[in-house]
Amino acid sequence: MLIAYRNPRREWGRLQLVGAAMAAGFLALGAELWRKQVAHGAQYRDSLARQSIRRIRQPALRGRIYDRRGEPLADNRPSYDLALYLEELRRPGRWSNTLARVESTLAEVERRIGVPRGISPDDLRNHVRRRLPLPLIAWRDLDAGALARWAEQASGLPGVELHAQPARVYPAGAAAAHVVGYVGRAEVAADPEEPFDFDLPEIAGRAGIERRYDALLRGEPGGRLVRVDASGFRHADLGGRPPRPGDDLMLTLDLRIQRAVERIFTGKSGAAVVLDARNGEVLALFSAPAFDPNELVPSIAPERWRALSEHPEHPLFNRATGGAYPPGSTFKPIVALAAQRAGVSPRTTFVCGGAIELGGHTFNCWERAGHGPLALTDALRTSCNVYFYRVALQVGPEPILRAAAELGLGRRSGVDLDAESPGFLPSEAWKRRTLRESWRDGDTCNLAIGQGALNVTPLQMAVVAAALANGGRAVQPRLLRATRSYGAAEFELARPEPARDLGWPAAALAPIREGMREAVMAENGTGRRARAAGVEAAGKTGTAEFGPREARRKRGWMIAFAPYDAPRYAIALVVDDALSGGLTAAPLVKEVLEALFAPPGEGARG
Repeated sequence: MLIAYRNPRREWGRLQLVGAAMAAGFLALGAELWRKQVAHGAQYRDSLARQSIRRIRQPALRGRIYDRRGEPLADNRPSYDLALYLEELRRPGRWSNTLARVESTLAEVERRIGVPRGISPDDLRNHVRRRLPLPLIAWRDLDAGALARWAEQASGLPGVELHAQPARVYPAGAAAAHVVGYVGRAEVAADPEEPFDFDLPEIAGRAGIERRYDALLRGEPGGRLVRVDASGFRHADLGGRPPRPGDDLMLTLDLRIQRAVERIFTGKSGAAVVLDARNGEVLALFSAPAFDPNELVPSIAPERWRALSEHPEHPLFNRATGGAYPPGSTFKPIVALAAQRAGVSPRTTFVCGGAIELGGHTFNCWERAGHGPLALTDALRTSCNVYFYRVALQVGPEPILRAAAELGLGRRSGVDLDAESPGFLPSEAWKRRTLRESWRDGDTCNLAIGQGALNVTPLQMAVVAAALANGGRAVQPRLLRATRSYGAAEFELARPEPARDLGWPAAALAPIREGMREAVMAENGTGRRARAAGVEAAGKTGTAEFGPREARRKRGWMIAFAPYDAPRYAIALVVDDALSGGLTAAPLVKEVLEALFAPPGEGARG
């Protein structure tokens, strides 16, 4: 039997070798751990933090809009919503366990407050996939009854909280709808300099002042940081930067006058504009029929939107700035001014026999029996068509179109509203280009009485009325009167654009103004039905046909200014389906004047 002999020194060498290898391994492992946890620990901690932190964009409180007296036109009210915090309803195991808990909680809240939830199962699944760290809004804008039931029966449920979110409200309703406009859900563009993982719902202006001054009203958004766990649930709120609320706006609008005009147009289609003739401030701008912007916020049911957008009277359309119509005889003061500048004396008389014959066509006066011989002032008072046919044929169309263009017809006024129409001034070049025809004397006759291809907006004609009132200065109509930044105590007045001096000779303007005064104040004036007690006013009526000829539909017009000697107000009003300007529009202008000059607390109620 052989016995193996082991060399102790050799075995010891092997053990030393193994020990050295193990020591080297431990040293390498320790060095790597030191590198990971100490040398680069901050880097990995930052990387982990970035992966677990989510940035949430928070919209600012929208600025308010007031009329010139401080009456609210657009404001914010609290909308009471119920939100679920899914991290508090989390269940171990599969996602289906948590979803089942959320569903049972929704059903329990629904049962206790008696209001159906505002989300579908698809909404819930989308929220889990895309917006898990955020609260899930399941009920919006609860009424007082539902809030009371929540407080009594459901406020102790885990994972459910009441939220108060700002919602836009329009206290003036339809009265100022076409001026103030409305808001809708904003489309937030990505900001590469400040990226956000989530954004909370934000609103943006969709029409009117809300849209024009959206950047001022919207303010500056803030941000909030939340830490999420490996599953995406919110773990902790890390704070952030609060949003800066938007600026408040004060408009030139006077809600008392605006409401008075709204009442005047009850059951009618048309528009009216009232300007401060001295500086162009818009005191009233109304389009009928109107709509209630509160119906559109925060959203509108598709069937209701369809009813509004397809309504035959187009309540969403702003006729005051977007409606372009032939002005009828309200254009005659412009013809009179152009004629005088072309050398026709206001004392020159023309005989009206009820019509003129021209190239085989008859151009009638509205007074078929004729007015007899008239000078300018008489022709304006009686609105004699034949006088203006004759004077326009004598001077030609160019001086008339030039005077109209100087007043701003044929281009947008620049008022701070969207969707303004420029109207249209026809010309010989336009007719040759579009109709392949030359300009004829008949076109000049149509132009002389505000008919044919000529189109103007009520706002443009209010600017014309203001220029006739203030001695020949074309004012810039404007709606923004002042702004107030968040935290400021006082409004800061906006700087108006100066009026353009048209260079009208006072001698040329005087007989036109007198003719317009007599049109209202004289017993045989076509605008006499606009006469308001205690107010000396001047004006010009007009009538223009529209629609199919066989329908014989008419629009009634009137422009006016008052008081005559020191004018403060300029008015333009148009109404559809009128008998005439004198019979239909003039009585409405009378009501506007009564509202403007009513003692405080009377007339312009609102």
